[in-house]
Amino acid sequence: MVTIKSSQKTFTEEEISVLTGICREHLRDLARSKHLGSIARAAGDQAERLLFTNSDLMVLAVLVPRCQH
Repeated sequence: MVTIKSSQKTFTEEEISVLTGICREHLRDLARSKHLGSIARAAGDQAERLLFTNSDLMVLAVLVPRCQH
């Protein structure tokens, strides 16, 4: 079971990783293959970050087991 604040609407990949126990590498692979999350880029920044909704979080929490490595 994942407990979050009702006011929180989006989550970063770091937050999702901590909440679900899925490592960031697997999380990125799952997001790409299952079309979860959205890519956000800061102005002038080449690095991309994934942002997830409450629905994305619930799908990941239910369907994907914690990473064991």
